[in-house]
Amino acid sequence: MLQLPPQGSSVAGPMTHAKSCQASKHEGTTLPGPLPRLIWMSSSSSIDEKRSASSSSEKHDTIAVETKNIDTAAELLNGDEGELDPAEALRVRRKVDLHIMPMMCGLYWIQFMDKTTLGSAAILGIREATHLTTNQYNWLGTVFYLSYLAFEIPQNLALQRFPVGKWLSINIFVWAVALCCHAACKNFAGLLICRLLLGMCEGSITAGFLIVTSMFYTRNEQTLRVGYWFLMNGAAQIISGFLSFGTLHIKTRGFEPWQWLMILTGLITLIAAISFWFLFPDSPTSAWFLTKKERAIAVRRIKVNQTGVENKTFKKEQMYEALQDPKTWLIALFSASVMVPNSLTNQRQIIVSSFGFSNLQATLLGCVDGVVTITTIWSGVWLAARIPNSRAYIAILYTLPNIVAVFLINFLPWSNKIGLLFAQWTSGLVTNYVLALSWLSSITAGHTKRVTVNAIALCAYCIGNSAGPFMWQAQYRPRNHVPWTVIGVCHVVCICCLGVLRIHLARQNKIRDQEPVDHTYDDVHIERVVDGVVEKIKVDKAFLDLTDIQNRRGALLPSAQRSLDAPSAIHVKRLHHHRIQSVQAGKNCMASNVVVKLHIQLWMERCSASLE
Repeated sequence: MLQLPPQGSSVAGPMTHAKSCQASKHEGTTLPGPLPRLIWMSSSSSIDEKRSASSSSEKHDTIAVETKNIDTAAELLNGDEGELDPAEALRVRRKVDLHIMPMMCGLYWIQFMDKTTLGSAAILGIREATHLTTNQYNWLGTVFYLSYLAFEIPQNLALQRFPVGKWLSINIFVWAVALCCHAACKNFAGLLICRLLLGMCEGSITAGFLIVTSMFYTRNEQTLRVGYWFLMNGAAQIISGFLSFGTLHIKTRGFEPWQWLMILTGLITLIAAISFWFLFPDSPTSAWFLTKKERAIAVRRIKVNQTGVENKTFKKEQMYEALQDPKTWLIALFSASVMVPNSLTNQRQIIVSSFGFSNLQATLLGCVDGVVTITTIWSGVWLAARIPNSRAYIAILYTLPNIVAVFLINFLPWSNKIGLLFAQWTSGLVTNYVLALSWLSSITAGHTKRVTVNAIALCAYCIGNSAGPFMWQAQYRPRNHVPWTVIGVCHVVCICCLGVLRIHLARQNKIRDQEPVDHTYDDVHIERVVDGVVEKIKVDKAFLDLTDIQNRRGALLPSAQRSLDAPSAIHVKRLHHHRIQSVQAGKNCMASNVVVKLHIQLWMERCSASLE
């Protein structure tokens, strides 16, 4: 367990390894000798003051703890506090983008495509082939999220305990097999088991991606990156529409189009599982595509987050803090509310068919949903990344079209098919959820706390998705006034949650601004003995695995820290331009010096000639 000194306490200066062990014994804590340790040192006094304090009769407490309680990146940096070269930081970020973003985007596309196979299969004949009633079909959508909910906390604990990339790969493999098994199902019971397995495995994906994104990217970069892999939901809707259209034309005896859809998507997922096992990194400290120097740069880049990389030790005190933090429950209420409308995922093509379009037309029109999703997510995260402290406002702005769409669908004449179709396309914008996800990962620090908050938020996500399908009952057709009204109310709740969270964070930031600077964790060292020599490596506060409440330096509105972030491409170009100008100025200066020297030399020669 990591023991932290009380704020404002003064602790002894550098000690030998033997003295450290002795001090620990004096406090009643027995620590094995060969383990690396941390020496907590006060930074509120100068080095000379520390020396005089250690030589005086005044007694100071020294707290030594094992290095397993700090961030995994601490020893990689080896106490290096040199200036980060902007060009190097940008080069490493681009290398990270090149290697992990395509894989994350690809898997998120596959995940959403696999999740929506039930909706696509509905118009390809799965309901008739497996004799599903309306209630049973709704249960297949719900049981997926019930399984997701049941396994979300175990999945998050496993993501902290095991290498992230390998754990994701195992889940993707099981999920691929379960998807292929759909094709062999003949009744509701078989499909129910397959959907349970899918929900169990998918619980690792979003949670894992949030962890990986916070490991590799700064706060401002996270908004765009979360948006990039989340907008692949839209790409999945487009590709799934064309894939369904293609399988609709497959005519084989004894094997129906919906079965081909399950087999094809399952094989694609299987390829993704193998690729992730060999190519996806577990963290910046072990990324195979980075050199040792680049790994250190990758870690130093995210120092500004004040959230560290990861810690494999589960800390109960961080879990309790997460449960008591108002941010956790505001995000949870928002996640549950925003996901009730997500029940449209499995209902869209059925709803479009009810407007009078054929199955073939409904399949192709489903591609438009994907275009709308891509456009709105991309524009939303682009704006949020460029306007400081705007995530809440932009999320609220992108929630308003959903409310307008609900009014149109409820009150437009049933004969206005085109108007209803356009309203249906704009009724499921999820930009607000994408911005909330990126917000969540940037305002939560402490690895155990982050994992706990992610688990709670995704459990709420499951509750909303589980409840949603039961709104769509046969007695409400064709207008479905009750489900659409519930969806509208949920969007209003989302706006309220976002507004309250924004006010809460702004108030907390104001409180922190008025507090005196906290130096409690400013001077911390790892102490280790190598060949009888005591080595001390300084550990930055950002890598002590402190929570956002313990670390008062971190701002809760990340854009307020914008000036501390790693440089953007524009900044690097400007810096390069200034360097070129400086070099050119230097060259001009050198040329001027040469001319002056020549003039002086000629003048001296003339003087000597006149003297002769």
